[in-house]
Amino acid sequence: MTIPRLTQAELDALLAQAPEWQLRADGKALERKFVFADFNEAFGFMTRVALYAEKADHHPEWFNVYNRVEITLTTHDADGLSARDAAMVRAIAGML
Repeated sequence: MTIPRLTQAELDALLAQAPEWQLRADGKALERKFVFADFNEAFGFMTRVALYAEKADHHPEWFNVYNRVEITLTTHDADGLSARDAAMVRAIAGML
């Protein structure tokens, strides 16, 4: 099943609302790095994101070392960014 990609206008609006996120060089993903006080805070954040991701059936690519979490969002079925990624960006903002 193909999922529609965000239009350029939708992507521009999302990046204006969430300037902490960076568009990956190929334009097909958003990336953000988070730094927390310690591993416990980082893991708690990852748990909240994981619970949302499971309900939304849209799972981030991520990397964690101690207090750092790096997240990449993309929709593989859209071969780029979709409304699912935009919803995930907004959900993550509410978890900080």
